[in-house]
Amino acid sequence: MQSLGKKNHSSVSEFILLGFSSESQVRMDLFTFFLLLYIITLLGNGLIITLIYLDSHLHTPMYFFLSILSLVDVSYITTTVPQMLVNMVCPRSTISWGACVAQMFIFMFLGISECVLYAIMAYDRYVAICFPLHYTLLMNHLICIKMLTVCWSISIVGALINTVFTMRLPYCGPHKINHFFCEVPAVLKLACADTSFNDRLNFILGFILLLVPLSLILASYVHIFASILRIRSSQSRLKSFSTCVSHVIVVIMFYGPAMMMYMRPGSWYNPEQDKKLSLFYNVVSAFLNPLIYSLRNKNVKGAFLKLLGGRKTVW
Repeated sequence: MQSLGKKNHSSVSEFILLGFSSESQVRMDLFTFFLLLYIITLLGNGLIITLIYLDSHLHTPMYFFLSILSLVDVSYITTTVPQMLVNMVCPRSTISWGACVAQMFIFMFLGISECVLYAIMAYDRYVAICFPLHYTLLMNHLICIKMLTVCWSISIVGALINTVFTMRLPYCGPHKINHFFCEVPAVLKLACADTSFNDRLNFILGFILLLVPLSLILASYVHIFASILRIRSSQSRLKSFSTCVSHVIVVIMFYGPAMMMYMRPGSWYNPEQDKKLSLFYNVVSAFLNPLIYSLRNKNVKGAFLKLLGGRKTVW
């Protein structure tokens, strides 16, 4: 195993990332667009983290996990977009073997973390709506920390397995990745060995890390909606529905493209479609999360207005 790893590493020192287009004008337009998108995403998620940290009314499990989600989104998009922006302005878009391994592992770790976080957030809403009198007991600070620890542990193991079994394969050229970063399906296409085991492994991991959390989310919301329908007051029903709508939108945006990417046969590989899917669940979802949570959440909007009012007072 070690000799094989050394052989692979010595024969492949770097990969070439083909990205989106070879036309210079198109690349510059894309560079401007994604740079603005990246900056807005950093500012939006950074604002949510700041508001939750500063406003004591937001120091609840729901907003604790929302701040963690924003932190994951900032890290997630930073794993891919800066490299993509550099490659758009450089004549030769390369990434070293070591950097490719690191990028793949970190990307997988953060992606799995986001999957598990969505399930945790769904469970939080389930407890808050179905067991409101026991909420503080069932979702106390210690339990939240334990949930987060389990989330990180699952993410590390899943990312490590996928990265090791992908990068241990022999890569004998050409070393051109038809993608804007080192994502597992795109890298596997360069292997000069049978990848059927990796295809099965990706499906199994996709089932465990995508379908299982998604099933827990669906089960939570079935109970949530059933509980909401039993509420007599139409105003209370509407308020309860509104607290869950934002989470449902985010889940659909993330899980749909991710399942299309990782739970399909390797023979269905389509590089151009894969780039769009990756952009959607990596870049677009991280960009939209702050907008969805802030526009649909009165508490977050209230904290923002309070922050603005405090600054005006100071000024």
